[in-house]
Formats: sequence, C-alpha cells, structure tokens
Amino acid sequence: MPKMKTNSSAKKRFKVTGTGKIKRKHAYKSHILTKKETKRKRNLTHATLVSSADHHRVKHMLVLS
Repeated sequence: MPKMKTNSSAKKRFKVTGTGKIKRKHAYKSHILTKKETKRKRNLTHATLVSSADHHRVKHMLVLS
C-alpha cells in the first residue's frame, strides 16, 4: 500500500497545535484594505481554530486521521 499524500494547499494553510487542534488564518486580509475598518483588519490578523464542522475534512487533507 503506498503512502497517503498530504494535500499541498492544506499544508500551507493549516498548522496543528500541540493538543491536536488545527489553526488557520482569517480570510479577507490580503488586499482591498482601504475600505475596511481598522478594528476589522486588526481582528483578522489573529489566527483562530478550524470549526468543528470542518475539522474532519481538514484532518483528512493533512492525513492525520
């Protein structure tokens, strides 16, 4: 049986924490920033966790399951 391949786009976008949770960055922080409020841009800076609904799907892309 060959090894499972990790999804290349997923390994660039997600990191696994020490406790096994998956971190992600917020969207909408790359361009067209002039019309966005400072508070909104600041809140988009911080990383967050993948939602429980998507957790299984992301784990499968990262070959963690």
